[in-house]
Amino acid sequence: MANIQSAKKRARQALTRNALKSGQRAAVRTAIKNVEEAISAQDTSLAKSTFKSAQKLIDKMANKKVISKNSAGRQKSRLNRSIKSIN
Repeated sequence: MANIQSAKKRARQALTRNALKSGQRAAVRTAIKNVEEAISAQDTSLAKSTFKSAQKLIDKMANKKVISKNSAGRQKSRLNRSIKSIN
């Protein structure tokens, strides 16, 4: 455990941020999973609508630095490519 006051504060902040970001990362994974399930069901309209909401969530989490911008772009690109291949 840290002895210096600023290090103790940083440890507390890290715990708080980790708890918050864990839930946010889980929300992104759930959104991606929902799109992938719609893609596997060959349901184009459902896939497009879930992708639109997932895309918004992914961008929001990238701006908050929960996930990196490159990771966000890669995930959106792969999902979009999968949706286009349904037809």
